[in-house]
Amino acid sequence: MTATGDDRNDGPGPEDFGAPERKTPWPEKQKGPVLLRRDQVGTSTTDQRLLDTTGPTDWLHTDPWRVWRITSEFVEGFGALAELPAAISVFGSARTPVDSPEYAAGVAIGRALSEAGYAVITGGGPGAMEAANRGASDAGGLSVGLGIELPFEQGLNEFVDLGLNFRYFFVRKTMFVKYSQGFVVLPGGLGTLDELFEALTLVQTKKVTRFPVILFGTAYWGGLVDWLRDTLVAQGKASAGDLELFHVTDEIDEVLKILEASRRPNGAEA
Repeated sequence: MTATGDDRNDGPGPEDFGAPERKTPWPEKQKGPVLLRRDQVGTSTTDQRLLDTTGPTDWLHTDPWRVWRITSEFVEGFGALAELPAAISVFGSARTPVDSPEYAAGVAIGRALSEAGYAVITGGGPGAMEAANRGASDAGGLSVGLGIELPFEQGLNEFVDLGLNFRYFFVRKTMFVKYSQGFVVLPGGLGTLDELFEALTLVQTKKVTRFPVILFGTAYWGGLVDWLRDTLVAQGKASAGDLELFHVTDEIDEVLKILEASRRPNGAEA
């Protein structure tokens, strides 16, 4: 018998393969360009998952999340500091007593830098950092503090006009170098030495091209300079030319003269 009209069958149907007849449509969802069906269709929305506060918190302590925290610190730092005028970073010990000659020197240096038109950047803490911020503030200049999260909280000193606190030392160091045209290093401890030798390494390896580093206080720094010359250079661990990467002085006028020789507008190529 030949099928005609509505009786025509153009091919086998699902029933010919033992498949059940579909009585209701299967779940289907469009997620951007992706089509989801059956078990792939979720029961929650993206907003719902974002706003759900009852989920696990393990993600807070994973490295991928730390990458976002690090990125956010760079973004906040760049955004806050990008429009600084020409600036100089002043380093020194957080343990410098307020009634010491070193504190007085820090105040005088901060004041002189501000009067010369520089913003003054410090680690934002007490001691020598406070002294430089205080001098800058007293002179009506821009006083900047870049703090760091430590187990023993210090907080930013009261003379900071623009302050940021960082979780990560390496992000903070980047800000010091990127937004400073030079370092003035007052007597300090391990943290001060860390910043000093980081700067010298960057200059030595030409990661930065114009970056004066000035050690203030010949009596304090003289022993270190002697060791660099008589041990480090003498044993071939550094070249004699590396001793020219920094200056040592007791005179604020000389500090200003050295800095002025490499001064450039903010944003200009080094």
